[in-house]
Amino acid sequence: MRPARLPVAATLLTAAAAGLLLAGCSASVEVGSAAPRMSAERLSDLVAAELAATTGRPEPDITCPEALAGKVGTTTRCRLTASDGSTLGVAVRVTSVDGDRINFAIKADETASPAAN
Repeated sequence: MRPARLPVAATLLTAAAAGLLLAGCSASVEVGSAAPRMSAERLSDLVAAELAATTGRPEPDITCPEALAGKVGTTTRCRLTASDGSTLGVAVRVTSVDGDRINFAIKADETASPAAN
């Protein structure tokens, strides 16, 4: 009997499955007269880079559906998609804002969703 294989997303983020992945990140963004906002594309890039740095693996495919408002407590959900199509949710929460700098924490879900058939 062959052992069951875990989805790529689950093995990619073993630390996340153990509930250990909680990383901080920050970036400067452009501001006008309103509160700073980070584009969805920039947020996706930063989350991917932070996950890669935390896990020691290549940057995963991350998609964030919306810009991140620079207001403490603001949250959004991003999605990691593995090469086998399985996905893992990643929560992003703004922890502080310093001028045009948005500091945020990320935490991956504990379980991955299998690829759609």
